[in-house]
Amino acid sequence: MSISLERRYADRLEEFSARHPFLVDLAMVLALMGCSALGGSLTLPSAEPPDQDKTATVLTGVACLVLLKHRTHPRTAVVVAGGCTVAAVALGYLVTPLLLAPVMAALYWLATLTDRGTTRIYGIITTLAVILAAVFTDSMDHLSLLLRTIGPFFWLMLPLAAGNMTRLRRAYLHAVQARAEHAERTREEEARLRVTEERMRIARELHDVVAHHMALANAQAGTAAHLALTHPEQSQRILADLTGTTSSALRELKAALGLLRQNDHQDDTGPGSTALEPAPGLARLPELVATCESAGLEVTVTTEGEPQPLSPGVDLTAFRIVQEALTNVTKHATAEAARVRLAYTGSRLLITVTDDGTGKPAAEAPQGSRGFGVIGMRERAHSIGGHLCAGPRPQGGFEVATALPLQPSPLPAEGTRP
Repeated sequence: MSISLERRYADRLEEFSARHPFLVDLAMVLALMGCSALGGSLTLPSAEPPDQDKTATVLTGVACLVLLKHRTHPRTAVVVAGGCTVAAVALGYLVTPLLLAPVMAALYWLATLTDRGTTRIYGIITTLAVILAAVFTDSMDHLSLLLRTIGPFFWLMLPLAAGNMTRLRRAYLHAVQARAEHAERTREEEARLRVTEERMRIARELHDVVAHHMALANAQAGTAAHLALTHPEQSQRILADLTGTTSSALRELKAALGLLRQNDHQDDTGPGSTALEPAPGLARLPELVATCESAGLEVTVTTEGEPQPLSPGVDLTAFRIVQEALTNVTKHATAEAARVRLAYTGSRLLITVTDDGTGKPAAEAPQGSRGFGVIGMRERAHSIGGHLCAGPRPQGGFEVATALPLQPSPLPAEGTRP
């Protein structure tokens, strides 16, 4: 309790000193004048006081007044205060802490406001000058050489040590504050980075859900309108599939928005909670193929190697990449068939989606209609440590190839190409 109370008063004193520096300096100068005046009147019992009272008063007054400029000119304050003190000692005044008070204050502020080298030079010169004046003055002849030396040395070293400790403490507090500010900026930057990554993830998920189903719905509606007169039964069947496509789009969109609205502290099993569908994976690939075929695109799926269990993140990424690749075929290619190849090789899953059309993906569309399909697929693959390549095939058509790890890794693997 007492430590906190002392700290509170110390903080208030520092705040007042920062607000009114001249008043603090003036009060200090007046106190030092009183100390030096009292010190000039002290003598040893067997010694007589010197006769130069006015000279001593002027010297001590100048030594104190110069301290008003110690904040801007600490070296000048030490030189003037030290010179006046040496002159007073040489006149025969007794060397006491009260007489040395002005030069002690000047040395303290010198050590506080300047570097260590400057403090050492000025401190040594001032201390030696005062000691020599005390050694050769007549007022201290009856004292031993050791007492005349050790007294001034001790009293002048004390403010130098205190000022050095104050300077180190201020430097330490400044370093702590700088580290705290750096940590705060780092936390803010990390928070912004996490927000940006989350926005990108949500944008990719919504793009995959909306773009895929809307593209299929558009293709199904166009096909149904084309066959309405010539093949009404087939047109009715496509319209029924269109209803399923839009319903699936609404369900996935509702699930995505439900995750955004979900409260971390909300009990998902409560009466007001909404049951969310599990994230889609390659198990829903037959459903995706059926939906594409209803839009007039024939899709062939082949699997090579022994299927391996995938982590939820890799399973979702694989499904979304296949979904987006087939969506691009439906939207941008004049193809009637597409092939999906899944190859399990070691610890990786190779996915290849090809078509024999003549169109270009959204990423290579004209500037005015450029989309984010290939960009989103590549970001998804990189986010789990995989790679993705997309481009026209030499024999015609377009190909999307990706290599995904069976278990996600924090960084993309180097030197691997799908």
